[in-house]
Amino acid sequence: MNLSIPTPSLPEIFRMQLEKALQRLPQNEAKKVEIEVMPCAKEQFGHYQSNLALKLAKILQKPPMEIAEMLEKLLDKGEEIAHVSVTKPGFMNATFAKEALSKRVHALLEDPLLCAARPKSPQRIIVEFSSPNIAKELHVGHLRSTIIGESIARLLAFLGHDILRLNHVGDWGTQFGMLIAYIDKYAAFDTEKSPNLETLMHWYKEAKKQFDADPSFRTSSQQAVVSLQQGDARSLNLWKAICAISRTAFEEIYQLLDVHIEERGESFYNPQLAPMVKELEEQGMIEISDGAKCIFLDGFTNREGNRMPFMVQKSDGGFNYDTTDLAALKHRVLVEKADRIIIVTDLGQSLHFQLLFAAGKQVGYYDPSKVQVDHVGFGLVLGEDGKKFKTRSGETKKLVDLLKNAVVFAQKLVDEKSPDLSQSQRESLAKSLGISAVKYADLASHRQKDYTFSYARMLRFEGNTAVFLLYSYVRMLGIQRKVQAKKTPPLSVTLTHQTEISLGLHLLRFSEALAFAEKELHMHYLCDYLYHLAEKFNAFFRDCRVEGAKEEQQRLLLVEACRKVLQKGLYILGIPTVDRM
Repeated sequence: MNLSIPTPSLPEIFRMQLEKALQRLPQNEAKKVEIEVMPCAKEQFGHYQSNLALKLAKILQKPPMEIAEMLEKLLDKGEEIAHVSVTKPGFMNATFAKEALSKRVHALLEDPLLCAARPKSPQRIIVEFSSPNIAKELHVGHLRSTIIGESIARLLAFLGHDILRLNHVGDWGTQFGMLIAYIDKYAAFDTEKSPNLETLMHWYKEAKKQFDADPSFRTSSQQAVVSLQQGDARSLNLWKAICAISRTAFEEIYQLLDVHIEERGESFYNPQLAPMVKELEEQGMIEISDGAKCIFLDGFTNREGNRMPFMVQKSDGGFNYDTTDLAALKHRVLVEKADRIIIVTDLGQSLHFQLLFAAGKQVGYYDPSKVQVDHVGFGLVLGEDGKKFKTRSGETKKLVDLLKNAVVFAQKLVDEKSPDLSQSQRESLAKSLGISAVKYADLASHRQKDYTFSYARMLRFEGNTAVFLLYSYVRMLGIQRKVQAKKTPPLSVTLTHQTEISLGLHLLRFSEALAFAEKELHMHYLCDYLYHLAEKFNAFFRDCRVEGAKEEQQRLLLVEACRKVLQKGLYILGIPTVDRM
């Protein structure tokens, strides 16, 4: 059965009918009121509601309930709205016909895009995330950037945009001069048999101590930076080897997390820095402050009421993060033609990006009416003691250790719950559950708030966890395996039982959840949607028999619609589904 995708959406239908009723009012001022439609807080009142009557109360000088009842009489419900009710203090609630819902669920089932709204004009969007420093291990602080950034990129790609994922790694600057100087003086570095990242980190820590304590070593480090910037062959070879070691370690984690990202470090923009500053000087954008070259920003003032500076070149002639990030912003807009730029870092960098975007706008690198720039900030990961997540020794937790520990924790759970599976099946399942649990626990949290990391909590079979969602998915597969062997003619989705109707309505809200997550760049909205989908499916499983029921085939189609939506939602979150648990 081939059905076209019903448009407009359910909330759009209700909004359009309310608009028609509004235009039938004699007061012109009332016709300009914005109409909002949202899901009903309680399904017993209806499917979608509007507070239009409350908005009109002042204009029409009448009680909201009276206005709502008047609008209800003016409303042409059309073919899909079964009825409209009015509830205090003046809400209008639309309930859609079960036949209309059934048709739309069937259309969703046949649509590979699951009825998600596609953009009229797809955008070129750059998502910058993860962004570790070379010669340092990824730690728990990189967890949120990596997971959130990948999920946002997947969401936007699914919705039809052209996505470039960028890993803006710290691969240039003074720290490399320190490391090269330390290797020259204290360490044997064989590019044929390179040290591992842990050794590099040890060398870096020792180099930092020397840099802070020994003026002669500080001079050597600064000279090494100059040699590197001037293209000295040996310095460049050492730098490339150091980057390669770090890249190998990063890639192990990205593979564990199923993250896909293109590296473009600070070094990429280094040749552009001096010409950019010179160009800004020639255009009169630069002011000197204590010997440093700065852009003084309109709209940003310090405590003394003076405009805040955005430094693009230090007094010693060196460049800094501000310079590199401004060059990156310029390149992404003017060269890569980005329509939107999304940068995912911790909230502690919020002011930096506010100043960066203000500077980019002020010097003309982007026009806010044409290019959208977003800093997607996030809070801290806390230990169960409520403090910043650290190891027992007080050091920042390594991300690779955190992920491997999650797999170990999941292995114990799988061995206990699924002893009938083979050893290799249990190991594969434990790896999938462990990594998925970490990712989902992060994404299900409000990204701007801190959250407490707990293996026990994130691997529960109950509540809003990856394990609960994956278990629900496996249950869907189990129903299909039992029933699909029977050869029967294909039928269409038919929603009759109230639990079926509630589940079908929720399936149709998938596109709304995606649109809201895209607008706010908050992935917990999608997590909440999927959690409620799993809950509603389990209620359906409890109330509506599938195997052997007279509605067996229709209900099997509803199970398949649930499976497709849940699988796609989990994919967007970066979570692979499993076949058995």
